[in-house]
Amino acid sequence: MYAVFRRELFSFLSSMVAYITIGIFLLVSGLLLWFFPDTSILDYGYADLGGFFSLVPYLFMFLIPAITMRSFAEERREGTYELLITRPITIWQIIIAKYLASLVLILFSLIPTLIYAYSLSKLGFPEGNVDSGAIIGSYIGLFLLGATFTSIGLFSSALTKNQVVAFVICAALCAFAFLGFDYSSQLISLQNIEGFIANLGINQHYNSISRGVLDTRDLIYFITVSCLFLFFTNLVIGGKR
Repeated sequence: MYAVFRRELFSFLSSMVAYITIGIFLLVSGLLLWFFPDTSILDYGYADLGGFFSLVPYLFMFLIPAITMRSFAEERREGTYELLITRPITIWQIIIAKYLASLVLILFSLIPTLIYAYSLSKLGFPEGNVDSGAIIGSYIGLFLLGATFTSIGLFSSALTKNQVVAFVICAALCAFAFLGFDYSSQLISLQNIEGFIANLGINQHYNSISRGVLDTRDLIYFITVSCLFLFFTNLVIGGKR
């Protein structure tokens, strides 16, 4: 399992795709946070990273599909898929190894953004006057969101050997899981169960954690959705095996 994890991680880091993808993510988030007038925290008048944490989920809809699209699709395209699944390890071990490697890459993407929180604490008046609880909760929410999107990405990559198709499927599923239930809950015919429908979506639980309050219901939700898509991935890989 460790061999698959190491191979997956270093094969991505040895390509320019990793650095371009992560670089674009950091560049766009930095521009949106500090330079663009409509989203710049310098125009808010108070030290708050809420705008950043509201923007990153939408960037994740492109970053994470770019990271996970090659997980199984490239194995099948290059003909190494058969060698991988006939190794003396279980399918679950292969899936978990690829899943953890993708999570490490997402952590690599988020770590540089900690400088935003540090810069904000220096800009606060008085210095350090920031809501650290909300920032910590938001980062935890981002990691859980990334873990959920990663499980969706692995499932999408297992469906096809075309990386572009896997990217599109993952981006569409992530967008629907994050926003689709909120929009569905606003339909006139569903107004009586609006809260229940909205609660099925990721956005409600992500916003809840971003307030700095770790509710076990939100944690269970993210873990359940992640495990569900990993289970779907196992079904797809097991069937093709």
